[in-house]
Amino acid sequence: MEWLLLGVAIVAEVIATSALKASDGFSRLLPSLVVVGGYAIAFSALSFSLKTIPVGIAYAIWSGVGVVLISLVAWLLMGQQLDRAALGGMALIVMGVVVINLFSDTMRR
Repeated sequence: MEWLLLGVAIVAEVIATSALKASDGFSRLLPSLVVVGGYAIAFSALSFSLKTIPVGIAYAIWSGVGVVLISLVAWLLMGQQLDRAALGGMALIVMGVVVINLFSDTMRR
């Protein structure tokens, strides 16, 4: 259940971050509500996932996967360009998350 909550935290954070641009500095009500609600859900779900997932591992996965997903959303929906360095960096982030999950002794405790 904690891994599902971590997934919910990641998706909520990506939705909230995506709505930040649309909120236009919190001057538009609906996108601003999505930002506040999304971050509230994200931090709540993250905090519940920390009952069993070590904080360093959970945060590494939450932030790493979040960076990759928000970059993909920005590329697909907002026209943001991703150059080789950005793609390479995101590949390293994904590899880091995989290494943590497969090889870290912290994950087995």
